[in-house]
Amino acid sequence: MITLMEKPYKAEQIKKILHPIVEKWFFSKFKKFSLPQLYGVMEIHSRNNILVSAPTGATKTLTGFLSILNELIDSSEKGILEDKIYCVYISPLKALNEDIGVNLVEPLKEMEAIAGKKMNIRVGVRTGDTSTQEKSAMLKNPPHILITTPESLAILLSSVKFVDHLKDVQWCIIDEVHALAENKRGVHLSLSIERLAKLSSHLARVGLSATISPLEEVAKFLVGYDDGKERECKIVDVQFLKKTDLKVLSPVPDLADMAHEKIHSAMYSLIDELIQEHKTTLIFTNTRAATERVVHHLKEKFPKNYTETGEDENKGIGAHHGSLSKTLRHNIEKRLREGRLKAVVCSTSLELGIDIGYIDLVICLGSPKSVARALQRIGRSGHRLKDTTKGRIIVLDRDDLVECSVILKSAIEKKIDKIHIPTNCLDVLAQQIYGIAIHDKISITELFELIKRSYCYRKLSKKDFSEVIDYLAGKYISLEDRHIYARIWHDEETGMIGKRGRLARVVYMTNIGTIPDKTSVKVKVGEQVVGTIEEAFLEKLKPGDVFVLGGQVYQFKFSRGMVAQVNASTNRPPTVPSWFSEMLPLSFDLALEIGRFRRLMNERFCSGESKEEILKFISKFLYVDDNAANSIYNYFYEQFNFATIPSNTRIIVEQYSDNNRRYAIFHSLFGRRVNDCLSRAVAFAISRTQHRDVEIGINDNGFYIASEKVVNVMHAFKLLKSKDIGKVMSMAIERSEVLKRRFRNCATRALMILRNYMGKKKNVGRQQVSSMILMNAVKRIDINFSILKEARREVLEDLMDIENTTKVLKDIEKGKIKVEEINTSMPSPFAFNLIAQGVMDIMKIEDRVEFIRRMHKNVLAKISIKKHRSG
Repeated sequence: MITLMEKPYKAEQIKKILHPIVEKWFFSKFKKFSLPQLYGVMEIHSRNNILVSAPTGATKTLTGFLSILNELIDSSEKGILEDKIYCVYISPLKALNEDIGVNLVEPLKEMEAIAGKKMNIRVGVRTGDTSTQEKSAMLKNPPHILITTPESLAILLSSVKFVDHLKDVQWCIIDEVHALAENKRGVHLSLSIERLAKLSSHLARVGLSATISPLEEVAKFLVGYDDGKERECKIVDVQFLKKTDLKVLSPVPDLADMAHEKIHSAMYSLIDELIQEHKTTLIFTNTRAATERVVHHLKEKFPKNYTETGEDENKGIGAHHGSLSKTLRHNIEKRLREGRLKAVVCSTSLELGIDIGYIDLVICLGSPKSVARALQRIGRSGHRLKDTTKGRIIVLDRDDLVECSVILKSAIEKKIDKIHIPTNCLDVLAQQIYGIAIHDKISITELFELIKRSYCYRKLSKKDFSEVIDYLAGKYISLEDRHIYARIWHDEETGMIGKRGRLARVVYMTNIGTIPDKTSVKVKVGEQVVGTIEEAFLEKLKPGDVFVLGGQVYQFKFSRGMVAQVNASTNRPPTVPSWFSEMLPLSFDLALEIGRFRRLMNERFCSGESKEEILKFISKFLYVDDNAANSIYNYFYEQFNFATIPSNTRIIVEQYSDNNRRYAIFHSLFGRRVNDCLSRAVAFAISRTQHRDVEIGINDNGFYIASEKVVNVMHAFKLLKSKDIGKVMSMAIERSEVLKRRFRNCATRALMILRNYMGKKKNVGRQQVSSMILMNAVKRIDINFSILKEARREVLEDLMDIENTTKVLKDIEKGKIKVEEINTSMPSPFAFNLIAQGVMDIMKIEDRVEFIRRMHKNVLAKISIKKHRSG
């Protein structure tokens, strides 16, 4: 049973359970218990499962640890402290683990000072960075609190010598649970926790999470199931505890008709002004390239403000993102903590709770793409509980302005978009079954029951489970030609499984994990290398797609391993923008909210309300200033008068021709993951029924289908049915780059392809070549071979969004969403960004802004002629 806690405990109740040393320490640091502590400390003390959801800096970590520190101090004082692990703390980041280690050792030293003696309470950090010496010391003297990552926990659970220390763990704390639940690391962890719970029958699970939805599902993910029934878990939801000061800012009054230089200059002046008004500012961009660009431009434009000198070294600015070395990242984090930086620009790398000291302002450049992410980022400011969380979102175009204004409204009104939790991941299942078999013999029945206790596998079918066992047990003899041998033995008479081969443990320990290896892909024309692209970008390409690299335009032919073959001569504009792979997708829930706002605006225009009335509605509905309200009004006014306004209940298909190319633009504001499905399905239907290849362009607000020859796009779209879309999409991706790449990742997770063997590391190129040969081999065995089936599921459910695509098609079939076709002489205002993204790469950004300005002027001229004629 999942229950939401209605009332906090009283401070007196918590004081009663605290040991005098802990109580004295606590009140020397804090005036009173925080709200999360009033709710959570007693529950954790009573060993109940609990999920604490609170904003960044709302004392979640201390809430999780206070009862545990109290227990350890009490046991130490009574002389009953045992040499065992009492608590396992898991977080997704090594850096966060180091932080927690420091933040626990310090209070323990202070408590020892109060007691006037040593308490001998040990805290140990075990990650991939832990030295052999430290590991040996932990074996002899296990820490009372073990701080680790999901991967290291799985290794420890299969470690003969260490596993005995895990046999009576009382608490398991999972920090930043929201960052794990939505990917395969979380799926992997959910099985490790079930393995830990099998060893420690009284395990209490404590989840600590930032803003997230749906809380009930995250709680179920945390605690899992017993005999098909969800275990008990209490939810503490103190999300909106802190005061917030949030605003959407536009650097110029008119985003549609302003030269790029002016917008660009005004944006950097606005950023600088905000930085100078605050002590320390954290700036989030949505890509690594943008992070570097912002730092460079600020230093260049305002050298005096960002040049560090001997007497004033606190003016520095730094970049922080995943491509930087660990040393550089740690240096930036250290200087931030010490208050020696004026500003830091990052991509997603500082979203999670690493202690980075005092930040009084967060700036988001462009849309964070989800309400939860916006609150997570902005929550990095005003880290102390009584501080105000201060955030500013700076927008540079009108789509961003509408999107960010709706994010702000949803954040203020506590509407959080839902996360997607992957389920039935057969590659992760294979890896974990191998780990379990290495540790001990186990019956198939007991193993199946254990796996079904995990939230992520509660619906696992016996058939899928048996097929994974068959693969691991080497039933498919033909795979031995591809050097894939049995990993476990399976006695079908007794129903037992166990480890096979002397190297089993080494293979498992050196290949564990769910995060795929990444590397750059060489781009070649014939034998000549012309540059490199990211693999995530290659995933988006299909033969015939055009992209820009180093200022030159290339057409993609095919890929082999880590080489992409291209043609150099093409006169077509790019179909895939180069920054596409890094962009965060808009969440489905937020997309619907934007669609709802569009519908309300359309109703007002249709009923003939005056400009003043509509402006009043915008200001009231969206909490925006006059500048922003005016820009939004003009945007919708132009769309309404030039074409028509699409919304969450109305998809507009806009047909127009340009230079012998015909475009069908689908205004389907459902986020990029849904539009990826819809566009591929339409293109597949056209290729099957009309024998034509078409070009696709997608973004969060819609997609387009373009071709030089006549195609009936509407006929193809009407062929899509909700009951068949899963099958259609499976066929549409069958020969795609994305399935090839994802199959490699799944095969690596399932240990079909070993990254490390006999001390040698197999590079990504070799892994990819192996996986392509392997993919053909498994298709010969069974087109639905378990790991290939998983690769398809990952593409359609995790990368794309087949679930909500099906929902959209159902709503079209029920008439809840209308589809209307219109013809235009040029793209409508809502289509500008989608059409412009194709030409973005061959134009300088200044030209692109100029291109949109020109289209905007043409639209205004057409509206003016229309009004004149009707007048």
